[in-house]
Amino acid sequence: MQLQERPQACRTSREIADLIRQHLRPNFPAFSKYSSTLELEASNDFLRLRDQLRHALNTPHVGSFADARGRAKQRYRILAWNIERGKQLKGQLFEFRHHPYLKECDVLLLTETDLGMARSGNVDVAQTLARELGFHYAFAPCYLSLVKGSGIERDIDGENDLGLHGNAILSRYPIRNVRHISLKNGIDKMAGNEKRIGCQAAVLADIDFPEASLPVACVHLDANSKQRHRAAQMRTVLNTLPLGPALIGGDWNTTTFDSSSAFHAIMGYCRRVLMGPGNVIRNHYLHPYRWFEKELFASLERAGFDYRSANHIGEYTIFYDVADIAAHKGLAEWVPGWCFPFIRWALREHNGGCPLKIDWFASRDLRCENPRVLHDLREKRTTPLSDHDAIGVEILLA
Repeated sequence: MQLQERPQACRTSREIADLIRQHLRPNFPAFSKYSSTLELEASNDFLRLRDQLRHALNTPHVGSFADARGRAKQRYRILAWNIERGKQLKGQLFEFRHHPYLKECDVLLLTETDLGMARSGNVDVAQTLARELGFHYAFAPCYLSLVKGSGIERDIDGENDLGLHGNAILSRYPIRNVRHISLKNGIDKMAGNEKRIGCQAAVLADIDFPEASLPVACVHLDANSKQRHRAAQMRTVLNTLPLGPALIGGDWNTTTFDSSSAFHAIMGYCRRVLMGPGNVIRNHYLHPYRWFEKELFASLERAGFDYRSANHIGEYTIFYDVADIAAHKGLAEWVPGWCFPFIRWALREHNGGCPLKIDWFASRDLRCENPRVLHDLREKRTTPLSDHDAIGVEILLA
């Protein structure tokens, strides 16, 4: 049975939707003509609406569809999943209800969550999941998209209703003290084809479990950035967390690459080919903390966080396939076409595929058990539910 929305539970979402439709969306064509964020922010088009834009992008959406306080458990199951905008929301919702592992999850950390984007049916993905599952939720906007997306997403019928994209926390247990943590961009989001206003943002909240309140952060680090930039983004999150027990999870894009430009990415790939694709896959793509991303993981350890016991170490969470049309078209937007025959040649002994470990948990002053990677939500399906595998872990609060 579908739960009824609590009074005022989602008032912020309605307020922001009205703001975008009435004041911001009519100006999207004017915003789109600028080729850099610096140029946009110096324009009268931007200055006239600066306060409204900041309000739309910096205001967390918080609501509740839970009809009772969750019961105490010996262990609480946490899931982190990049749901690829929520483009397969119907299938994802089915699995949250029926999948043996997902249906027992207590907290969901969902990266890449749309609100009013044509590519995901112009729905509020986080709110819809919370309503259908009877959960509390908090959504932190990152970007106001001036286009329908990247790659094949631009071929979707219809137009964006609101154009918001961000990250979310859903929980069986009450969520309070929600914080929006802005993270500096790795590249200029107005400079390419996927023009967006805003920056990546983590969402931090306290989950009121029966035994204790636990700070939990859903973190999505920039894909198009340098390794040290991702480490700096993580330090921003760590500096915002209070002392004591805490949990961080999400898509950290620990690809090992400097993807701040096509040139750096191509040079980095050439280096890895010289190192030997098999060697790099075994020792770096699946273990990025060993060298290329060690600054990020060292920052976690200095802050008292443990990532080893919270993750299935060495298990991939994303698989790049050179034959995947969607992946090819997205990459082709910023990597020259002549690179793809080279990529195919380099991966010829690996059937054109490359596994990477880019989704993670890290915990402080918590006992973590039974880390999992759920490949069955993506693999061996006619339509994968996301381009990422979900990851899970169980925590003990006592």
